[in-house]
Amino acid sequence: MLTILRPKISEITNSTQKTATEKMQAICELLKENVPHYDWVGFYFKNGDREELKLGPYAGAPTDHTIIPFGKGICGQVAVSNQNFVVPDVKAQDNYIACSITVKAEIVVPLFLNGVNIGQIDIDSNTPDPFSKEDEHFLEYVNQEVSKIL
Repeated sequence: MLTILRPKISEITNSTQKTATEKMQAICELLKENVPHYDWVGFYFKNGDREELKLGPYAGAPTDHTIIPFGKGICGQVAVSNQNFVVPDVKAQDNYIACSITVKAEIVVPLFLNGVNIGQIDIDSNTPDPFSKEDEHFLEYVNQEVSKIL
């Protein structure tokens, strides 16, 4: 299912008509609209020299979490670990920042540019334990494509 979206992701990133921000927004919307268990899709990026993440383009309900300190929540932990973080049940996580009471699971995949973790893609799901290795590999691909436009 996710593999059919790969050409669409490349089509977006290869477009010469849009800015990088517009391309990332289009990717967020594409994923949210086409993957049933992707209820919120967004990018967070390192905020200058600060040890924090700043919300970038996203699709889904508005969030109060526009700034996340490194180490806080799932996104903040990925900023430090440089590793994918799949959370099948957010209630089982001590260091979880709740965005919505409907969120049941989360996946965060770091985005690297020239080997440096500059941000991440964050997906919230209202479905319990929906994420597979396929999701991880697909989101790694998305981030590789996004890194080409940054």
